[in-house]
Amino acid sequence: MTMQMYITLAEEDRIARYEVDTATGALTHIGDTATAARPAPLAVNPTGDRLYVGCRDAIAISTFAIGDGGALAHIGDAAVDNDPCYLSTDRAGRFLLSAYYEGGRCAVHAIGDDGAAVSPPAEWLATDKGAHSMQTDPANRFAFVPHISGGNGPNAIFQFRFDAETGHITPNTPARVAPDAELGPRHFCFHPHKDILYFSDEQGCSVTAYNFDADAGTLSAFQTTSTLPDGYDGQNSCSQIQIAPSGEFLYAPNRGHNSIACFSVDAHSGALTPIGHAASEAVPRAFSIDPTGQYLYAAGLDTGKLAAYRIEDDGTLARIATYDVGEGPMWVLLIGD
Repeated sequence: MTMQMYITLAEEDRIARYEVDTATGALTHIGDTATAARPAPLAVNPTGDRLYVGCRDAIAISTFAIGDGGALAHIGDAAVDNDPCYLSTDRAGRFLLSAYYEGGRCAVHAIGDDGAAVSPPAEWLATDKGAHSMQTDPANRFAFVPHISGGNGPNAIFQFRFDAETGHITPNTPARVAPDAELGPRHFCFHPHKDILYFSDEQGCSVTAYNFDADAGTLSAFQTTSTLPDGYDGQNSCSQIQIAPSGEFLYAPNRGHNSIACFSVDAHSGALTPIGHAASEAVPRAFSIDPTGQYLYAAGLDTGKLAAYRIEDDGTLARIATYDVGEGPMWVLLIGD
């Protein structure tokens, strides 16, 4: 299996491309692709041949064709009204979903026959400030848009019905679910085998697990677990979140404590148990787990370095290398053949 890694470097207006040695986790820098101003979020379509890039200062979404060896060729731009902070495709790869933190909106763009996102969007919906991510569920029937708190958002997850034929979204009932505390849900991931979603809580410095009613498309929280070690009282906020492909382990970076919080996932209930922290580069905003579940890579926004870790059998992380990648790493995406 060969793997490609893409890293957006917001301060250098480029995407750095690396080849991943799946036997060792080692990276080889094999090229760079220029982008419009301040590239940040990345997404790949289900077939793995189109890469979508949100360019936050250019106020646009760019589409690149992924060629042999992971090479990128620009094929189009979609204009948007605000700077996109998150991108994902729906499960069929027919629509590109996006969230707008500053604009307080979410959007759905159709994807054309050439694989490029199309303007104008099929849906451009005002939600509230602090909209931070957007994904559809595995059945492609529902969508969720978490909004942070702390005076920068309503501290709620907006719940939508998603029409996979038209791309339109409509509020579900209830239209939102709000945590009991000021947690600030930011990003989320789906358990690979269970109807459970896990949200990183930006202000709460925690992970909250939700049961997902796959028929109604609604969420109900059943556990909130801190990402910080006991006794830490410094500044911190959470960023992204990912679960291992096996569903056995989950990871969430701490920006401030500068660590990756590691959790084991109960095979029956999906509940989380903290199993330790791995020191990271400063401000680990972006990270990714490789598709085989062997390695984790986390970028330090303040250092311009990428830390590579081996995922041990018990789910803890062992750092195996550190790479200088460039200024302002905003997203790390791994694609396997």
